[in-house]
Amino acid sequence: MELFLNVLLALTSVLLIVLILLHRGKGGGLSSMFGGAVSSQLSGSSVVEKNLNRLTVFAGLLWTICIVGLGILIKA
Repeated sequence: MELFLNVLLALTSVLLIVLILLHRGKGGGLSSMFGGAVSSQLSGSSVVEKNLNRLTVFAGLLWTICIVGLGILIKA
């Protein structure tokens, strides 16, 4: 179980890094490289940005659950 949580923690960490870098910040971010700037300029907040936000929150929650689970397993 501990090995599974460690692998899941590593995968979600990398996924979070990628997802956070894809978000559009004040300067445009990496999302503008993939055409995100064009759609966001036309419609404000696009469906792609909303889905990216949801996916980032889900990955963050999964990462937090892994951290708490590992802490409980190590402490016990």
